[in-house]
This record gives sequence, C-alpha cells and structure tokens, in this order.
Amino acid sequence: MKRRTFLKFGSASAAAALTGTAGLIMWQPRAHAATINKEIWITEGTITQPDGVDVYFRGFSGSDANLDVPGQVLVMAVGDTYNLTIHNTLNSTHNFVVDALGINTSVPAGGTRSVTITASDPGTYIYYDNRDLPNNRLVGLHGALVVFPNGADTSIEAGRDMPVREFVWVFHDIDPAWNDAIRRGNNTPNSYVPRYFTLNGLNGRPPGAPGAHDPAVDSMVDPRTAIHGHLGDRTMVRCINTGRAQHAVHCHGNHMEWLSSNGQQRDDVWKKDIIPLDANGGMMEFIFPFEPAPDAWPPMTNATLAQAEADGLHTAYPMHLHDEMTQTAGGGLYMFGALTDIYFEAK
Repeated sequence: MKRRTFLKFGSASAAAALTGTAGLIMWQPRAHAATINKEIWITEGTITQPDGVDVYFRGFSGSDANLDVPGQVLVMAVGDTYNLTIHNTLNSTHNFVVDALGINTSVPAGGTRSVTITASDPGTYIYYDNRDLPNNRLVGLHGALVVFPNGADTSIEAGRDMPVREFVWVFHDIDPAWNDAIRRGNNTPNSYVPRYFTLNGLNGRPPGAPGAHDPAVDSMVDPRTAIHGHLGDRTMVRCINTGRAQHAVHCHGNHMEWLSSNGQQRDDVWKKDIIPLDANGGMMEFIFPFEPAPDAWPPMTNATLAQAEADGLHTAYPMHLHDEMTQTAGGGLYMFGALTDIYFEAK
C-alpha cells in the first residue's frame, strides 16, 4: 500500500496548493482531435478557514503533496480521448464518477486505476466521488470537467459566438462537524449546518482584514476567480454547486446572459441580474457581456476607465450570492464568504 498522505495547509499555503484548480481556463481551437494524458491523486488534510479553524478535507489533487479542493479542472474537446490515471493515497476506497458521461470507476485504497473519457457534446460537467453519498463529495472530492466544441466549431452552440475568455466557479459550503465525523469514520450529524462558504476553494476578505488583497487567500482578487475584462470582452462563466445549499448568483454592473441550467441549454437567453443555482451538483452557465454599466458616472467609456486607472482607482463590481448566510464565515464574520469582483479595465 502506498503511503497515506495527510496534509495541513495554512491560509497562504492552501491557496498556493490550489493553483491550477478551478478558475480561468484557456482554450485554443485546433483542427484535430487529441489524446490527453493526465494523472491526479486522491489526498487528504486540513485547510485553515478565515476564523483560524482547521477543517478536514479530501481532494482530487494535482500531486500527492497537494490538497486541491475543488479538484483539478479537466479540459478537453468533443472527439478527444482523455486518459486519466487516478492514484488513491488513502486507506479507503474512493470512486471517480461523471454521471452525464456514464463514468463510474472505483479506486481501491492505495491503488491506481485508469479511466478513458470521451464526450459527444460540449458543456460543463461535474466529477465527484459518489461513495457514501453525499459525504465524499461534501468533504472535497469534486471538480469540474469542461468539454469544448471540436476544432471545426467556433461557437458554444448554434448562433452563439465563443467568448473572449472563460471561468469555472465552483461554489461549496462546509460543515466542519460533518467533515470531522467523516475523518473519524463516525456517523455524520443529524443536521447539516454550513459555517463556511467558498468560491473555487477561497473566501472573500474585506478591506482591512487579514489576507485582504492577497490573491493566495482572497477570492475577490484571486486571478482564477476575479474577472478582468475590457468593454466588449464577452466572458463565459461555468458555475457548479457541490454543496447542499441552493444559491442565487447575483452580478452587479451588467445583467448576465443566462445560457443553461443543469446541462440543458435555454431556448431563450434571458438577461438576468440573479440566476438560480441548484444544490447537490447544480450547474449553470452565463455570459458577462462587459457592456458599459448603466449606473456608472461618468458614463463608462475606454477614456473614463483609463482616467480612473491613471488616478489609481479600480472600476469593479461585486458578485455575491443572494442567500445572505453565504457572505459569512464561522457564523459571524461578514464578507468572508463566497464572493468575488468583476473589474472593468481600459484597452
């Protein structure tokens, strides 16, 4: 049996270990299908929360020395063959599942298994561990799989152009008592009481708080999470909710173009300032259009954005959830929850 890894990360080192997980994804269309080979490791450890509490997690990680929660984003195109090798460093069996693609692979304690992923439809998919459902998903064994159109296609679907850039936002809620029971092998509590809410594994940090403006811990400036764009830079955001609380995603500045919910493309693309996101693996996709904000004064142009930057000012609007508990940590720390910023920048 391979050695069992049990890792501990403080605020800064945890985020460093998370680099390359959910967040900004880059994609260049190519003419031919590809064969992609990747390895991930199932690891465990603790991550320090904003109030100083160490919480136990398991993750689909980029190496046996990391703890990635959420797990590595897997990126492929329709027609690709994705060969994924999964190493389990723990002393318990775990599964790798992508429901929509019919994938369900069991990885024994200390063992290694390989799975081949193919997809006929572009979209956003969740992978997770369905063993002892929902416990292993809730304790961190989850991540995103993004399937792009093939190289001959230049749209996200018929009539909709590819955006300038794309992000993955993985929302999660954490009950530390629940995670600790899983660590000890005990029955989980009768009630689930989330005390931490994360976006791509991080929390917001209000100005003046420890870690504020530190991209290693602050989801409001983390480059994998905070969105930066110029006027006209249509940006696609793929949202996944791996927790148990239903959410309502709310962006300031522009209305979002609501593309899909739970894998189903919408016939009518509504412009909304609030979009629902279901619990327990709910998914949603939208476009943030980076149009001039109608409430901006002076009116938003490249010239006014450039002047603001010359004056040392940022033109940014918040994204937060319209379920107020998600803005807290530890039951009371306000603005330490699942939120980020959207920055308008001059060309």
